[in-house]
This record gives sequence, structure tokens and C-alpha cells, in this order.
Amino acid sequence: MLNTVAVIGYAAPIEVACGSTVEFKLSSATLSSARAQIVKIRCGDPDPSGPGVQLIAMPSPLDGEVALTHQPIHAGSCGLVDDAPALRALDSFSIGCWVWPTLLDAGAQTVVARWREDTQEGWRLGLDAQGRASFTVAVAGHTCSATASRALLEREWAFIGASYDSTSGQLEVFQRSLDVLGGRDRSASDKGSAPRHAAWPAGLPLSFAAHLRDDGTLHLTAAHFNGKIDRPRLHAGVHSLEALRASAAALRPVRGDTDLVAAWDFSEAIGSDRFVDRGPHGLHGVLRNAPTRAVTGANWSARTPHWTEATEEYGAIHFHNDDIDDCRWNTDLSLDIPTDWPSGFYSLRLSATDTDGQPAESHVPFFIGAQPGQARARLAFVASTATFLAYSNSAIRLDLQPTEAMLEQLLVLGPDDAYLQEHRELGLSTYDTHSDGSGWCYASAARPILNMRPHGGGYYQMDTRVIDWLDSTGISYDVITDSDIHRHGAQLLADYGCVLTGCHPEYYTQQMLDAFETYQAGGGRHVYLGGNGFYWRTAFHPTKPGRIEIRRGLTGTRTWEGEPGENGLSSTGEPSGLWRSNGRPPQRLVGVGFDAQVFDRGCAYRRLPDSLDPRVAFIFEGVGEQEVIGDFGLRGGAGGHEIDRVDTRLGSPPHLLRVATADDFGSGGLATPEEFGVSHRGLGGDQNNQIRADMTFFPTARGGAVFTTGSIAWGMALAHRGYDNNVSRITANVLRRFIDPAPFTGFGASDEEAY
Repeated sequence: MLNTVAVIGYAAPIEVACGSTVEFKLSSATLSSARAQIVKIRCGDPDPSGPGVQLIAMPSPLDGEVALTHQPIHAGSCGLVDDAPALRALDSFSIGCWVWPTLLDAGAQTVVARWREDTQEGWRLGLDAQGRASFTVAVAGHTCSATASRALLEREWAFIGASYDSTSGQLEVFQRSLDVLGGRDRSASDKGSAPRHAAWPAGLPLSFAAHLRDDGTLHLTAAHFNGKIDRPRLHAGVHSLEALRASAAALRPVRGDTDLVAAWDFSEAIGSDRFVDRGPHGLHGVLRNAPTRAVTGANWSARTPHWTEATEEYGAIHFHNDDIDDCRWNTDLSLDIPTDWPSGFYSLRLSATDTDGQPAESHVPFFIGAQPGQARARLAFVASTATFLAYSNSAIRLDLQPTEAMLEQLLVLGPDDAYLQEHRELGLSTYDTHSDGSGWCYASAARPILNMRPHGGGYYQMDTRVIDWLDSTGISYDVITDSDIHRHGAQLLADYGCVLTGCHPEYYTQQMLDAFETYQAGGGRHVYLGGNGFYWRTAFHPTKPGRIEIRRGLTGTRTWEGEPGENGLSSTGEPSGLWRSNGRPPQRLVGVGFDAQVFDRGCAYRRLPDSLDPRVAFIFEGVGEQEVIGDFGLRGGAGGHEIDRVDTRLGSPPHLLRVATADDFGSGGLATPEEFGVSHRGLGGDQNNQIRADMTFFPTARGGAVFTTGSIAWGMALAHRGYDNNVSRITANVLRRFIDPAPFTGFGASDEEAY
């Protein structure tokens, strides 16, 4: 078996243009070197029923051996405040904050500290292994602690705090539950003693949600806290629990509070990786590994679910011990992209023989995207990088209990699955949950991604099947990325007579939708060959390239649901969720929208009366009127996996022609949650005529048009019988006609105006 994980790595940035530079960051725990080569990916899918993996060597200065070392990944989020005179000068002090713990059985966890694990110096406030508030002070080689007598409750707010009296050496720790009714009260306290007049280590950062393993130069952290932290307060003096709670209750520091050292306000700069101190010393900090922001605090009133309308009630940050944003690896190779290379899907291929004598081949993916004004063809294929990132390192096959029931088959796991199971520090997808059960709402490209590369599985592979088909037909095309559409808008699309979206363009930003609407309204032509597209409202981080964000809740097909009040995107302030729920259903853009999952089997299309309309005769050239379309491909049919249908209530244009449909699904055809209000019998594909994949055509303004297939499985059928099949024929007919600038005849001005 091919070893695909002997080397792992990532490209920075993952999307480049001709003339720019890409860096490759590599790691191997077993190999000292590998052979490097750049390849252009024609097909990355190893499925033997398809064309197989096909790679085109691209000679470059990188060809040859590359030395490898092991580069570790340090997962877990935290906040860091640089050392400052005000921190070093602390004598007696008190520290407190609100916490909402989510994983009490994860061992001892640090909430706030200036602590070195290697030398056991400093102080720290956190939870012990039993989930009790604990305060530790290490002075002159003596470590002293005070620990509350009761464990906190998970997912319940409590105020925890501590004080150290340098004159007497007394320690005190306390915890007070926010809700003391219904058996939820876990209030407790404890006292201890320590040497007097402590001297704190110099140069050591103050940290939230973890403590430092060393002096902080490498920023290695330990004892990560799982849960929310809200409104930390630090005072130079001994304060009671009530006084610290009162300090935190004042969202802005009270004038005359002479011993206040820091009043951190996590409700400021929510869209960034910074946090703000409103105290007198400006002890601002930075966040590592992207903990979740725009989450409700202890003072959330539930009067609004939008953080932008009550920012002061979103003063919490949710930290996780498995958060990861940027591996921060060293660069092993870099390449200046030649100006004559075509746009497309690319990778750095790394080949070797592993320690067991087996062949090893790993790939580090990147994309070369055509830029505005650089079009080399009339057709552009859109690489759905937002969707690829949303699914990056998905572990739902491993973790989601009903996976085999959904697929109606046993799982077949490969080396990538085994590696991901053992190396969760890679970070998971936005379909997965953190160790504490909360959803992953961020995904980053600055880490190895196992399922976005040749041999890796997933929707990346499916889109390369379309790339392979384009190459086989000889249709000239450029590749553009959806994130470039996000940045450049309709300006990028306007260079092309036709734009092709692939198998599953599920995740779209507002800017991307705006660009497509402008393009189509201006005469652009759009061929959508997939299913479940334009579904989730997502965002790219404005200043962190390669990071996306999604919030799930309220409705939609989802593997987790966010907490109440947490459906807003922290990076932009926009609401997340379905585009349908945000007033822009996909039916208004492409005529069809997601209606069902059909993972058990596919089915064929049959032509409908609209297909005999002479205005769309070009679609079916070479296809008989009664000919079954696509009774082959993924699980036996070109219709399937996830499917879309027409719905005029949601905006499908009234002049749309529904030319074919795939609707012979069995009970494994499952309607999406937003498609029904009340559960009842008859919702499955064997009894529900709304579960279908619709093939459609409609004209738009100024000679534009849209064609859809309504099925993810369509692209998996293109290569059947050496590309000689009616799915391939229909697709080629449509693309060649859409690339041809000649107007579509037979449609009146009213049809265009209807769009």
C-alpha cells in the first residue's frame, strides 16, 4: 500500500499567481530526505472506476532531493500578554474572571497565569484535575496551593478568583456560581499559606487558557483550558470575591480604582487575533491558534442573538486544547512560479521509500489562479477553496456515529484516516467537534491537509475529475479560485464568456455571491455541474489569508449546532447559517437548490418535455429523446450524493426550462431539514417527489445563461467508458455553446427581464 503520510506539509500561501512565490513547509518523523517535484494535477482521484490519478510533471529548480526533519505541531489556543513592569512589580495581588468550563475531565487546566512549568516559578489560577478552582504560588523554590472543595459544573458560568497577601503570605481561592438554583451552586473557597514578599520571574508573559512550558521564547504552552473566559481583572492588592466580581461587572474601569493593574475586555477587537486591556498600563495581548470569538459572556441577556448589536455581552473567548491555526513551521523549499505556467491545481510531490521498504508518496497542494486581465481562455473553472477548507481534515468518517448507516456500507479506511485518528493536532474540519464537543468554526490552510491532495479523497478529488474531463475534451480553460473572486469580485469573472462551478461549491461569501450576480446580470454565462452549492454563508478572514469561518445553527444539514446567540461571524460581523435563511437562496442565482442527501445509491436522469423545446436542442445533440442519461457513475448514477431541485417559492426563475430530472431514489434519499417543518412518514425518496436532481437552463440579461445539473455525482460520470457517454456529451454540448458568444435565439426580452 502506498504510504501517503511519511511526509506531510503545507504551502504558504496555498493560492498563488504566476510570478509570485510559494513556500513549502515539510515534516517527516521517519525520513531524512525525499525526492521533490512539482506536478500539475489532471486527476487526483485514485478510484479505479475513474481515470485514476494523473499528474503532469512541471520541471522546476525544486527537482531533486530535499532534506527533511520533524516539525511538531503545538495545538491548543491561548492568550499572551508580554511581560511588563506592572506585572513584575506585583507584590500583593488579586486576580479573577468568569469561566464557563466545557471539559472538566481533561486534567489540570490553567485559566490565567505567569508560570513556568520547567522551573515551577510564578503563579497560576486554574482548575485542578477534579475541576475545582485552584491557585498556586511558587516562591523561592516553595510551591504552595489553595484549592476549592467542590468541582464546578460544565457549561455553567462561575466566577473564580484568588489573592496573594505578600505581607502575611496568605493565599485564598474562591469560586461562585452564577446560577445558584436547581442544584447548580458550586460556590466554595479555600486558604493556604506561602512565603512572604514573593519575587516574580522576569521576562515571563502573562497567559490565558494555558501556561508557559519554558521562558516563553518558543511560546510552548501546557495545561490548556477548555471553555470560555470572560472579563479578567488584575488588582495590586488583596480583594475579596465580591470586590473582584464588582470590578468585572464594571465593563469599563471605575475612576479612582487606584490599585487596578489590568481590565481585559475581550469584547473589543473581536474580528482580530488581539485583545485589549482597558486598565492604566495598556497590557494588550495576542491570541494564538484562533480560539473562538463572538461568543456569549456571563452577562448575555438573550435580548439579541447578534453580537454586533450588544458587543458588551460578548466579552468571552472560547478556548480549546485542540485549536490550531498556523503550524508556524520553517520553510524547506520555495519556488518562484514561472510566468508561462498555466493556472490549475498543483502540488509538490515528495517520493521516497519508507522505513518498511514500501513506496511513499505525499503531496503538498497549492493553486495557481488566473488573475484579472490575464485570461488565456474563454472558460474559467472555479476551484472551490472555501469548500475544500471547510472539509479539511474531516474526521466525520471516524467520529460521526451514523456514517455507515448513511452510506449503507462498511467504511473502508486508509492510511490518511489512520494518521488523522492518531494525530488530531493537525486540526479538523468545520464538520467536526472539538474535544469538548463544541464545533470547529474556523479552518486554516496553514497546516497539513490530508484530504486536499491527490490520493486524499473528498470534494477536491471530485473537482479534479472535472479538470480531467476538460483536458480530455480539449476545451481550453483557466482555473480561478473562489477566494480570488472574493477579493476581486466580478472584475475577475468578467474576463470570461463562461464560468464553470464544479461538483460542490457549498461555501460562499457575500462578496462571491455579489460577484456572480453581477456577472450573470451583465451577460455572463454560468455552468453549475454540482449539487448543494451556494448553501452556507461563510467568510474569509480579512487579514488572515487561508482562514475561513462558518457558524452552524437554526437550520440546515449540520453535524453540530452552535450555542444560542453565537451564529454571527466573528471575522466580519455578518450572520452565518444558510444563504437561504439570509434571504439569498441558491435558486435565485442558479435556479436550483439543495433538497436531499442520497448517499446509498445514484440514479439516472430522464428527459422532460422542456427538453424538446428547440431553444435548448443544443443540450441534447447526439442524445435520443427516450435515452436514459447517466445510468452509470458514482454508486450507479449521475444523479446522487447531494442533489438540487427547482423551487419557484425560493426564487427559481419563472422562465426556467426543466429539461431533465433524476428522481428514482429510494428510502436513502433524505430531505434536508429545511425542506420540511414537521416530521412524518413519506419524507424519503421512495415516497417524496420533491427529492430529485433537476437539470435546468434559463437565459439571463444581455445574452447570458445558466445551466445546472443539480447533482454532485454528475462529474463522477464524465469519464465512463473512456469519456464516450451521454453525460460527457451533454456537458460538452453545453460548454461549447456557452463559450460561443452567439446569442441564444428564441428568447424574448421579457425572459431576460424576468431574471
